[in-house]
Amino acid sequence: MSGYNGKILHVDLSKEETSVEEPEESFYRRYMGGKSLALYYLLNELEPNVDPLEPENVLVFAPGIITGSSLPGASRFTVAAKSPLTGGFGGSEAGGYFGPELKSAGYDAVVIKGKANKPVYLWIHDGEVEIRDASKLWGKPGKETQENIREELEDENVRVALIGPAGEKLVRYTCISNDLKHMNGRGGLGAVMGSKNLKAVATRGTEKISPEYPEKVKSLTKWFAETYMEKGDTSGLNELGTPILINVHDELGALPTRNFHEGSFEG
Repeated sequence: MSGYNGKILHVDLSKEETSVEEPEESFYRRYMGGKSLALYYLLNELEPNVDPLEPENVLVFAPGIITGSSLPGASRFTVAAKSPLTGGFGGSEAGGYFGPELKSAGYDAVVIKGKANKPVYLWIHDGEVEIRDASKLWGKPGKETQENIREELEDENVRVALIGPAGEKLVRYTCISNDLKHMNGRGGLGAVMGSKNLKAVATRGTEKISPEYPEKVKSLTKWFAETYMEKGDTSGLNELGTPILINVHDELGALPTRNFHEGSFEG
């Protein structure tokens, strides 16, 4: 089955156990990846009355269906859990290298349950997984945490999704960051990691995920580059990132101004 590894990694931090699920192709046709796949595991493995900060909450990391390909936007991945901020579904997407790296490491998603009895981080690499001690990392900010993990693993190309001290202290609107500048910012999912004593998920992979029709993907990538990157005005995105879209939404009257009472700000 092209485009997938055909493997879902399950981690139980309370039992310090890992297992691998190998779904049928029909599963992937229905739950293709990203938020759809994450929702499947939340709906099937999460009891409705669980507090978001209890060990029974389920935390899912799920790259998208095209993540790791050459297509534009193919770096995205979803993190999902019951949100400590809203008490409902919490799903957040981020870019960067973490999503493609996780897929290259051999898994289409990681489903995490339980709570470790001490701070830990996951080390996922080429089909292997380790639950490693993170006691010395607890309390450290993001940059220092990433540097220490890379030093310990002796690889500067390891990609790390992590929390800082706010996540450890269960602040209910905490982000998860990867490469220090890409954020899963919605839903307070950093607090869910903190509640599980999970400081970080580190990943490194060498497997290449090949699409079913590589020439069609290549042609589509070329078309997009010629149509939007070369002819369109993307300078604002290149220089300022997605915050530049606030101006666009404000001009369209689609900005959630004053809690959606209005669509734009004065002036």
